[in-house]
Amino acid sequence: MCGILGIFNASGNVKEALLSMAERGRDGCGICDSSNCHYSPDIAGLPAITTNCMAHLLHSVVGCVNQPLKKKGIFIANCEIYNWNILDKKYSFNSRNDAELLMDLLEKKGISEEVLDELDGVYAVAYLGEGKVHIMRDILGVKPLWYSIEEGFCFASERKALVKLGLKKIEELNPRIIMSYDTKSGEAMQTRRQFLASSNLDSNYAAVTEKLLLEAVSKRIPDGKFGILFSGGIDSTFIAKICKDSGREFVCYAAGIKGERESFDIIQAKDAASRLGFKLKTIEISKEDVEQYLAKIVPLIEDSNVVKVGVGITMFAACELARKDGIKVIFSGLGSEELFAGYERHKNALDVNVECLSGLLKIYERDLYRDDVITMHNNLELRLPFLDKALARYALGIPAEMKILTERNKAILRDVAKKIGIPVDIAERKKKAAQYGSGFDRAIGKLARNEKMSKSAYLERFYRKPNVKLAALWSTGKDSAYAAWLMKKQNYEISCLICLKSANKDSYMFHTPNVGIANLHAESMKVPLIMKETAGTKEEELDDLRDALAEAKERYGIQGVVSGAIFSNYQRERIERVCDRLSLKIFSPLWHKDQEAVLGEISSNGFEAIIVSIAAEGLTKEWLGKRIDFDLIRKLKSLKGINISGEGGEYDSLVINCPLFTKPLKVLGSKIEEDTKNSARLHVECLL
Repeated sequence: MCGILGIFNASGNVKEALLSMAERGRDGCGICDSSNCHYSPDIAGLPAITTNCMAHLLHSVVGCVNQPLKKKGIFIANCEIYNWNILDKKYSFNSRNDAELLMDLLEKKGISEEVLDELDGVYAVAYLGEGKVHIMRDILGVKPLWYSIEEGFCFASERKALVKLGLKKIEELNPRIIMSYDTKSGEAMQTRRQFLASSNLDSNYAAVTEKLLLEAVSKRIPDGKFGILFSGGIDSTFIAKICKDSGREFVCYAAGIKGERESFDIIQAKDAASRLGFKLKTIEISKEDVEQYLAKIVPLIEDSNVVKVGVGITMFAACELARKDGIKVIFSGLGSEELFAGYERHKNALDVNVECLSGLLKIYERDLYRDDVITMHNNLELRLPFLDKALARYALGIPAEMKILTERNKAILRDVAKKIGIPVDIAERKKKAAQYGSGFDRAIGKLARNEKMSKSAYLERFYRKPNVKLAALWSTGKDSAYAAWLMKKQNYEISCLICLKSANKDSYMFHTPNVGIANLHAESMKVPLIMKETAGTKEEELDDLRDALAEAKERYGIQGVVSGAIFSNYQRERIERVCDRLSLKIFSPLWHKDQEAVLGEISSNGFEAIIVSIAAEGLTKEWLGKRIDFDLIRKLKSLKGINISGEGGEYDSLVINCPLFTKPLKVLGSKIEEDTKNSARLHVECLL
């Protein structure tokens, strides 16, 4: 891994920005303006160029070639291209390493989705030629890249480098977009790419999966000694077994909490390593030292999300140990859960592979940036064989029944693991998330309780900025309000509400009763509201949603969207599609949660919501105006054939008060509009 940075039609302290991510490259650095390239062993030795330049920090794994590279254009890269020798021979380039090959390929064939599809590897690159700067990254987003068009055009491997340049409107580049900037006109353009499952799959699924997994690991094994982040679970054990069978030298690393009992992950890691003959090193951190780690890690990953931090501290401790051993490349089993359906939400999904793809497309926001900056801070190159492009595309086409067999998830991976010699009990081990298996989540919880704070509030002390600025898709109902509240509790900023007012009361996408009250909700929350009218025509109403989100992004600088979807694939898939096109991250904190549990949480956390429409057998106008509390939940459970959360359109709700509000609503009056015995609406007049 390396670090890249560029600044055009703007100015800033480039050397200071490079210093903020200096650990990305200790093997040299360089900077290039339109005429000259300068190289130095360290950042201090670079000239003080402050505008219209590209800079590079070198972490050398495949040949030490200084960057930026200058030929027809100027090029910088953070890349690992595994088929670079094959492409070099194919095109007779005589390139010195993978980065130069990538530059030669772009200069020969141009910048397009077809050219990038030839690459087998991961990358974040920038190319300046003919007055245009192009930035792009691998399609799943393993290599990070951030940019800003707030003032001119700036980009960097890490967000904090752009902050050092004085920028505020900073976005992570969507991996499915190629961004191009015209340095003369100042115009930025986007070219979209797609990530799809392979077509015409070989139906010998287990054999092909085994072959692709072996190739994915083998092509990533470096020449020298390397490390593996190891928990003793199936994913890391699978990688270690392939590496051992190849006869290569490696060390497994595991981390956990030191205390009255050994952490679950360390116990499992020791067991698997002992039985399979892997060299293992472990580190146990005392609870007293956890706070010192948090002070490093939370600002490093620029996020105070409890899950991200819990996983991050586990990874950081293991990487720190590997760094002391002089390791430069480390493997992780990240991605396996999304390929082979390892989460509970996959078991509940109507279409397992649609759920797998959804998670895979969001993995860059959820996991990859955190893991990249943690490994790079420890001067380690992270390699992720389960995110191999060919493997991922094939896995998305494996039939659901080969991934989930009753309660047995990741079935095909477990079967392949046994075939290559992994003991049955290890192959069948249930996953325990890293933050729990290591014991670090428990330690963070104890520290938070000592301060009489929630875990989120406690972690916010180490990073005061909001994690991501969000727009809440707002229906005025319970689910959208509860989802927004959950995200706010996790230190995400709710920057605005977005409400679609549909002329079609039977809209497939949008809640219609009493949506005009959204303006009172926004006033009570002290956030702006974007209200858009839509005809409610199926599919066409998505254009209106896109326009509203684009306006929110432009006016309020939102970076993501929170949705209250629980089980509606129809809604979630379409929201995700619109968000992906706008490079907005999507959060669905209620997705596939138990419906009764969600209703119970809403009731017990100070949400006062009433039923304002009904459309299901067993529901009559007498239900209208009833408060959703535990007594009503019991009555809903007694009805047959309905979705008790109302997500199937059985009923709609209106939030009267909740923890997001500064003032509750006061109901002044109401009127019932009845269509049939089981279909009616309550029109409510309110003020704060």
